[in-house]
Amino acid sequence: MTDASPAPRWPGSVALVLASSTGGVGQHVRSVARGLTEAGATVLVCGPAATQDQFDFTGAGARFTPVEIPATPTPSDARAVTALRRALADTPVDVVHAHGLRAGLVAALARPAVPLVVTWHNAVLAGGLRGAVSRLVERIVARSVRVALGASADLVERAAALGASDARLAPVAAPTLPAPRRRRAAVRAEFGVTGERPLIVSVGRLHPQKRYDVLIDAAARWRTRTPAPAVVIAGSGPAYLPLAARISAARAPVTLLGHRTDVADLLGGADLAVVTSDWEARQLFAQEALRAGVPLVATAVGGLPELVGDAAVLVPAGDVDAVDTAVRALLDDPARRAELGRRGAARAAAWPTEADTVAALADLYAELTPQRAPGTR
Repeated sequence: MTDASPAPRWPGSVALVLASSTGGVGQHVRSVARGLTEAGATVLVCGPAATQDQFDFTGAGARFTPVEIPATPTPSDARAVTALRRALADTPVDVVHAHGLRAGLVAALARPAVPLVVTWHNAVLAGGLRGAVSRLVERIVARSVRVALGASADLVERAAALGASDARLAPVAAPTLPAPRRRRAAVRAEFGVTGERPLIVSVGRLHPQKRYDVLIDAAARWRTRTPAPAVVIAGSGPAYLPLAARISAARAPVTLLGHRTDVADLLGGADLAVVTSDWEARQLFAQEALRAGVPLVATAVGGLPELVGDAAVLVPAGDVDAVDTAVRALLDDPARRAELGRRGAARAAAWPTEADTVAALADLYAELTPQRAPGTR
C-alpha cells in the first residue's frame, strides 16, 4: 500500500463483491483487496469482468471470479445470484463483504452461509419507479446484513432506519495519488492556459448526480472575466453527450477530458477544484484536492461538510448563483486561495489512511469470525 500497511490482524478469507464501477467503489475495493492480502488475509473479488479489467484486482493480490452485476437492476440479476453462489461454493470464505446496494442485493439473495457485510457508498436520489425499486432494495439489504457500514453518517442513519440491526460508520479513504509526472506549466499548456489565466478542475463520473450542468452554467458566465478561466472535467459516463451539448449551447469554456489516469497532474496544474454533486459521502476527488493543497468549492451535501470542515468553501446543491459567486470570490483573492490550500492539506493529514481503513475492516471481520484464532488457516 502507499501508506504504512497494518500488521497482520486477521488471517481469514473474504469475498469482496461489487457491481459495475468506473470510479470510487472500484478504487476502494482494489485498495481494500491489496491491503488485506498484504496483511495476511485471502481475498476473492467477485464482480463484472470489465471492472476487473479497469482496476486489476488480481494485480492487487486477490483472486477474481466474474459475476456480472450491472449498475441497475435487470432480469439478469438471477444469473448474478447463481454465479455468486457458485463462486462462493468453489472458493469458501469466512466473510462476504458487498460494496454498494446493487452488489448487496445480489449477495443477500445468494444467502451466504457466512456473515454478510454491506457498505453503503451512495444515497438513493432517484424518484419515480426507479427510486421506489431502489428504496425496496435498500430495505431488503438492510434487513439481510450482519453489519451495515456507511461511508458517511447519513448513510449509517439510513441503514439503521431501514432495519439494519448493526449499522456503523466506515469512512472510505481515497487511495494516495502518485506524485505528478509533469510540471505545472506543462499541464496548463495542454489546455491552452498561459500566464495568469486560471485553471479549474473537477473529476468524477459523468452522471446526473454529479450535477456538472451546474458547473457548466456557472462557467458560461465566466467568459466575460479577464482572463476567463478554463474549466476541465475528467471522467466518463452516461451523461457525456448531454453535457457536451450543454457546453456547446452555452458556449461555456469547459472541456470534457474523458477518463484520465493523471489526476495528480491535473491537480498540480489547477488553481481551483470544484464539486457540484447533489450528494456525496466522502468523495475521492474532494479528498485528493485537499491533500494536494488545491482550494476547493464543494456542495454542502451528505458527508462533505464533515469531511472538509472549514478547509473548503461550501455552497448549496443545485445553485448556479452560489457556485458562480464562490468561484469568482476565490479567483479574485489569491491570499484566500492560499489559505484554503494550507487548511486543506492540514485537514487531510488527520483523515484515516488506506491502512487505517483496512485495519478497521480486518478488526470487523475478526469480530464476526471469533472461531478463527490468529495464526490459523
